[in-house]
Amino acid sequence: EAQHHQDIPFEQVVELIQPTRSMAHHPLFQVSFAWQSTPGASGGVSLPGLEVGGVGTDSSDRQAKFDLSLALRETGDRITGDLTYATALFERATVERYAGYLRRVLEEMVADDTRRVERLAMLSAEERGRVLDDWNRTDAEIPAGSCVHALFEARAERAPDATAVMFDGGRLTYGELNARANRLAHHLRALGVGPEVRVALGMGRSPHLVEAELAVLKSGGVYVPLDPDHPDERLHGMLEDSAPAALLTTVALAERFGGLAVPVLAVDAEAPAWASLPETNPVVDGLTPDHLAYVMYTSGSTGRPKGVMVPHRAILRLVLDNGYADFGPDDRVAFAANPAFDATTMEVWAPLVNGGSTVVIGPDTLLDPPAFARALREHGVTALFLTTAVFNRYAESIPDALAGLRYLLTGGEAADPAAFARVLAERGPGSLIHCYGPTETTTYAITHRVRDVPAGARTLPLGRPISNTRVYLLDGAGEPVPVGVAGELYIGGVGVARGYRDRPALTAERFVADPFGGEPGARLYRTGDLARWLPDGTVEFLGRTDHQVKVRGFRIELGEIEARLLEHPAVREAVVLVREDAPGDRRLVAYVAGDAAAGAEALRAHVGQALPAYMVPAAHVWMDALPLTPNGKVDRRALPAPEGDAFARRGYEAPVGATEQALAEIWSDVVGVDRVGRNDDFFDLGGHSLLAVQVISRVRQALGVEAALGELFTRPVLADFARELDEAARAELPPIEPAPRDGPVPLSFAQQRLWFLEQLGDLGSAYHIHRPL
Repeated sequence: EAQHHQDIPFEQVVELIQPTRSMAHHPLFQVSFAWQSTPGASGGVSLPGLEVGGVGTDSSDRQAKFDLSLALRETGDRITGDLTYATALFERATVERYAGYLRRVLEEMVADDTRRVERLAMLSAEERGRVLDDWNRTDAEIPAGSCVHALFEARAERAPDATAVMFDGGRLTYGELNARANRLAHHLRALGVGPEVRVALGMGRSPHLVEAELAVLKSGGVYVPLDPDHPDERLHGMLEDSAPAALLTTVALAERFGGLAVPVLAVDAEAPAWASLPETNPVVDGLTPDHLAYVMYTSGSTGRPKGVMVPHRAILRLVLDNGYADFGPDDRVAFAANPAFDATTMEVWAPLVNGGSTVVIGPDTLLDPPAFARALREHGVTALFLTTAVFNRYAESIPDALAGLRYLLTGGEAADPAAFARVLAERGPGSLIHCYGPTETTTYAITHRVRDVPAGARTLPLGRPISNTRVYLLDGAGEPVPVGVAGELYIGGVGVARGYRDRPALTAERFVADPFGGEPGARLYRTGDLARWLPDGTVEFLGRTDHQVKVRGFRIELGEIEARLLEHPAVREAVVLVREDAPGDRRLVAYVAGDAAAGAEALRAHVGQALPAYMVPAAHVWMDALPLTPNGKVDRRALPAPEGDAFARRGYEAPVGATEQALAEIWSDVVGVDRVGRNDDFFDLGGHSLLAVQVISRVRQALGVEAALGELFTRPVLADFARELDEAARAELPPIEPAPRDGPVPLSFAQQRLWFLEQLGDLGSAYHIHRPL
């Protein structure tokens, strides 16, 4: 089409387009290709009596007008030319490699002119071998024929008095844990549990959960961890999908799971039915490492969670000779993850199959930085995994506690280099490890040990595949991409899950045949992540190919939330995305078109009935219609930042008194909303557990009151929480004593705070502090 308008001056084109000007790059395009085919241009000019030749140029002074410029021309029976590049953007080796790709593509075209362009091989045999084989030499030995619990039993036999589980108030030895799990396992066997039979676990993080997981494996069964904090509808859906033969829980939670058609057993009951059963290891005939160990549910794009089926062999590949952490009998690994989050696989089994200890960290302790730091020191924790969001917070608040670890692992979202730099500045842990891996590849697939953070770094590499793991970056035709070029990340090897329970179509879509591994029946998992190879063989994350996201370590299919929103009668259209309007604060925002009279609070309540709290959007923005691109798709870039009514509110009423006013200011700053009323709920405004930690810290600094994190969860309404703070402040007052004759009684810190607020006239007659005369 440009040929038909070739007479239009280029300056006129620029004038009509009116591009945004930038000193960093050419405004219209950055890459150019010029083909010179003027007759006689390559042969010079012949004139009688004259010898005509070209005038040479000094290429050392050449200035690149564009990022990349390729100019080719015919020279006799050859094609010659030059490739000019901006040295600020490209290294010479990279550009030379690009020239090699072009030459390779031309050779492929000549060899077979019927092949489609996307099928042309770009890589040389040497580079193809490097990206497919050399960078995937990760084979390591795994005990043949062994299951996870068998390795634990061997440890228990060799060292029965060694500590297996540590927790506040006690510990369990390998012998004690083995005996307790065996009794429960024999009972499960009597209930019909065996290979491929599922047992649901509905309990929080505790020693009983470790016992339950071990007992299920000993019975030959498959444990299905469920988060008891999830809404009933979601829990019932996962129970229906997994069809367990029994459910293990605690006495406190037993009523929650009442009415099920399967036995509900309280593991912590004082006199359980299995108390007198044998303490010997059960024998399960025919059980192999290829049998399932657990089914773990993740968010599903259709609105239905999907159960990932993980075999024993995948767990062993994660925790034995894994290439990223050499766990041993002296290690104490923190069990700090959500029980239904796959990080628990490493936290429980890495220590227990290697003779170490798993240290149970309670949720209240985890979210209280000072308490968490104390727990790490008191229990002598040597290995810890934190999701990216928690790591970023604790790198700032307790870097010295993290520095004492042998292994500190973190992952789940895009890394913040500044947080890594802060931890390293404190002399860092023995190994600071950036981790990547979907649940479908058993917790970690790629890791990177961070030794330093370059100045100005904006991201960190994912790293290299761990032991018995292969990584491929492929184009749309399933061919490996060159170094530096974006491709979809595929993961193969022993850690790949069997697939999704009762979802054959989805399994076939995401788990595809492995054409590179050479093992019969081997499969690759399509992650949907975009990445590229760096020249040293490490992988760098670039983004997603779909609308799957990670928020605070949880993998979320936005389509699942959108499906729930569309079930509300007031919603006609819905789209959900992640916004980061404040650095480091990623939150879900829903954009809906329909009857705005329903309000944000109704939508939040509707979604919260079916989805866990981390999947409930922080804000719901009502629009007349969702903006569209020229192609008719939702224009996500045109969606506005949430304001005011987008957050669930309960009829604004101004804060009353100094404490409420100070607290409203803290909430407004932490959550990022303009105005907070005394009836507003912290979590309805978009708050979450990590932001709650900030609130408690700010309250301690600004008001001088020590408040437990749990108080904010039990009293999330501003007026109620402020009242609790005032009561806590009054409790700090010392008993009234006669004033000494030689001077006034000095005020405590809490008294000084209350006296100061009273001077401002904000406390009214709530209480008075009289200074002795």
